[in-house]
Amino acid sequence: MGGVGRVVLESLNKDEALRYMGYRDTPADEKVRAVMDECEHQLIAVIKPCFVYHVFEIKPSDNGMAVCGTSLELKGKSISEHLAGCTKCVLMAATLSAQADRLIRRYEATDMTRAVMTDFLASAAVEQVCDAAEEQFDAELKSYYRTWRFSPGYGDLSLDIQGSFLEVLQAPKRIGLNVTQNNIMTPRKSVTAIIGLSEHEISKGRQGCSICNMKDVCQFRKRGEHCGI
Repeated sequence: MGGVGRVVLESLNKDEALRYMGYRDTPADEKVRAVMDECEHQLIAVIKPCFVYHVFEIKPSDNGMAVCGTSLELKGKSISEHLAGCTKCVLMAATLSAQADRLIRRYEATDMTRAVMTDFLASAAVEQVCDAAEEQFDAELKSYYRTWRFSPGYGDLSLDIQGSFLEVLQAPKRIGLNVTQNNIMTPRKSVTAIIGLSEHEISKGRQGCSICNMKDVCQFRKRGEHCGI
């Protein structure tokens, strides 16, 4: 069970992008919103959002969870807790395509304000792609209870698995998503995630700052905010 899908984004979550930019107590003025509208239009015009996913059986291993039929092992206490009670999981990867990176780089050379806005819009957009992907494969998984999306880098699940994760999904071939030796995905505006599947109702599980590897440097935490994960 799995496949490749395309997503059409007719609008982007500009409020989320503004939140990333630090607009909290003071709303963005009309000038800022006008520029963001232009950046949204340009970004939507060039991106080619897509995703790949596959459903695997899983079983506990000495170090975490083994993904059956593959050599991939999801190591760590955090992912074990996340998948507790699950017999299967969805491995998924989503990307906006290389066009998003190119647009941001072009703005970086000419207009840093637009570069920053477009970068944050793209971050919000790739999460919209993940949401849309879940909606598209929801019919196949309607008989299962699902966990929220858990990505490499959360808790103690290392980013070192990114390469193996993408290979298992054949993401380089199927959606053009690769990873560098430093575990940075290219195109940059991309996401990998794990969703647990259970035949029985499962606890919501822990989310938030306590399990995030970025908690010590997170700008949201410094402002007393939360990223939403």
